[in-house]
Amino acid sequence: MVSYIFRRILQSVLVLLVVGLVAFAMFRFVGDPVDTMLGQERTVQDIERLRESLGLNDPFFVQYWNFLGRALQGDLGISYRQGRPVAEIIAERLPATLELAAVSGTFALLMGIGLGVFTAIRRHGFSANAIMALSLIGVSLPTFLIGILLIYLFAVELRWLPSFGRGETVMVGGWSTGFLTQSGLIALILPSITLGLYQMTLIMRLVRSEMLEVMRQDYIRFARARGLSQRAIHFRHALKNTLVPVITVTGLQLGSIIAFAIITETVFQWPGVGLLFINAIQFVDIPVMAAYLMLISVMFVGINLIVDLLYVAIDPRLRS
Repeated sequence: MVSYIFRRILQSVLVLLVVGLVAFAMFRFVGDPVDTMLGQERTVQDIERLRESLGLNDPFFVQYWNFLGRALQGDLGISYRQGRPVAEIIAERLPATLELAAVSGTFALLMGIGLGVFTAIRRHGFSANAIMALSLIGVSLPTFLIGILLIYLFAVELRWLPSFGRGETVMVGGWSTGFLTQSGLIALILPSITLGLYQMTLIMRLVRSEMLEVMRQDYIRFARARGLSQRAIHFRHALKNTLVPVITVTGLQLGSIIAFAIITETVFQWPGVGLLFINAIQFVDIPVMAAYLMLISVMFVGINLIVDLLYVAIDPRLRS
């Protein structure tokens, strides 16, 4: 078990290094940040002086190595646009993204598993078939279009919910949260549904298909022959044995919630790190872009590592 954990951690570190290298290489084609930082009155000497101070004249691998070295010390550089430490800017924006991802992930997990079990148990019923038909909407429509439709219905037509922003927040220690205010909770509803709907439908369909497969197994027939209740058969035996594939895919989907929150944050003008990244692209703010992608990579790889360890704990056969 220890050797397995060590191998997975080593693989995760290598993945992060490769992702960082690819991302850093792509930034060279985004544009020149000097063009956005200096005005029309700039001279050649001004350009060279600024490039030298930012380290842009160094070879590519030297820039990447310096970025990694500073990042390991908690220094993510200075934003070209705001002139502030990137770590400080991300720390201000990260609570909004994490709270949105937490609510979306909880919504996707609870609703996905619940509806998946229901549609498997009642697979011939009208309500189960209706849910499966409606789930195609969550799979087929792109996230931004779902967000726009929800805004039009609940914000423009019905005027029940706000169409943008995070609502009122309060500081708890160094964390700004909207969980403790009414407007903050209300503001979470539309973006969290938008972000979690696609993952919810995938989890629901996976749980349904896996549970239907398990229900055909011989030990389920044996459990029925023993006279066990339907609740015990469905939840103690059938659902438990669907956990390994469900946990694997669910972990990937919950990781993608954080990665793809950028679209939802743009639609709802949610003040998280995703919207920060979009603004950074417009101003060629390379330190912010690099820090964002490394942060998302760390979260994604970390979630996958936890998922691997979880289903090894669930299924001891995978430890060998």
